[in-house]
Amino acid sequence: MLRLFVAIALPDAVKEQLAQLHFGLPGARWVEPPNLHLNLRFIGEVDGGKYDDIRASLAEISHSPFLLSLKGTGFFPPKQRPHTLWVGIEKSEHLTLLRNRVVSLLAKAGVPRDGRKYAPHVAVARLSESPVNRVATWLSANALFRTDAFPVGSICLYSSALTGHGAEYQIEEEFELAAAGEPQL
Repeated sequence: MLRLFVAIALPDAVKEQLAQLHFGLPGARWVEPPNLHLNLRFIGEVDGGKYDDIRASLAEISHSPFLLSLKGTGFFPPKQRPHTLWVGIEKSEHLTLLRNRVVSLLAKAGVPRDGRKYAPHVAVARLSESPVNRVATWLSANALFRTDAFPVGSICLYSSALTGHGAEYQIEEEFELAAAGEPQL
C-alpha cells in the first residue's frame, strides 16, 4: 500500500527562504526543506491497481503553467491551541482551477471527493507544547513574509512514509502542465 498525495514541488530558492523562518519557537519541529511542498489533494493509502489508475488520470492534466507567490503566515487549527504553522499563498485563480482539475481527475480514477474547503498553504512546522505567546510572537514577526513569484510548470504525485521522526516524502511521478494543444515545457 502506498500513502499518496498530489502537490506542487517548490523551487529550491523558495525552500531556502522558508528555511529562514526556522527560528525562535520552542517545541517546533520544522519541516526540512526537501519536504516542503504545496499540497493540492491528499489521497491516502492505495493499492497497486488504484495507483496505476491515479497515475493514468493525472497524466491527462490540462492546465497552462502559471506564476505563484507565497504570502503571510498562520496556524491550524483556528481558534484552538496551534499545532501547525504555515505560510500562505497569494490569491491565485490559476491555483484554484488547477486544484479543481486535479480533484476531478482523481474522482475519475475512483478517489472520493473531499468535502473540506481547500485552504492552500505550505506547512513549515508542527508544534508540541509551544508557548502560545511565543507562537504569537513568531506569527507577528513573520506576518509580512512574501516570496517573489515563481513558475509552476508541473504537479507531482508524492508518496509518504511515516517514520519515528516524521513523514518522509518521495516524488513518484511528475506531470508537466500544458493547456490542451499547447506544447509542454
